Amino acid sequence: MDKNFNFRSWYYLRVGWSTYFALIFTVLNTLTVTYYLAIEKAPFLNDIFPSFLIYITFFVSIGVPILIVVGWAHFRKSHAYGSEAEITTESNPYFYKAAPGWSRDVMWPFFFRTTDLLLKISNNEKINEEEMKEIREMQKNMLNLMKGGSIGNPRKPTI
Repeated sequence: MDKNFNFRSWYYLRVGWSTYFALIFTVLNTLTVTYYLAIEKAPFLNDIFPSFLIYITFFVSIGVPILIVVGWAHFRKSHAYGSEAEITTESNPYFYKAAPGWSRDVMWPFFFRTTDLLLKISNNEKINEEEMKEIREMQKNMLNLMKGGSIGNPRKPTI
C-alpha cells in the first residue's frame, strides 16, 4: 500500500469535489435561490422570467459566455494568475530538488556527467571505458524517452 494513500485520497477528494460537484451544486443553488427568493417575488422580474426554465435558459445563454470571458481575462489579462503561479512554484518542493522519474534518473545524471567531462577535457584528461559505458547508458535512456518509452518503475495508470 502506498505510504501516502490517505494524503492522496484526501487530495483526490478535494479536486473531485471542488472541480465537479461544488461547481454544479453552487450553480444549481444560486439559480434556485435567486429565482425563488428574488425573481418570483418581484413582479417586474417575474414578467421577464415567468418560469424557472426561462431563467435557466437566459443564464446559460448570457451568463456562461460572460463567465468564459472573465476566466480568459483571469489567465491572460490580470496579474492574478501570475501571482498564483509564483506561489505554487515557491511552495512546490520539486522546484528545489530533482523530481522523481526522467528528471532524476536521466537528466540530472546527464548534466552531472557533462560537467564532469567538460572538466576532464579542460584538464586534457582521457575518458575511460567505464565513463563511456555510463554515457552510452544515458543516451539509451534518453532515446527511449524520446520514443515515448519510460524509464525506471513508473506507476501504472488506473482508470
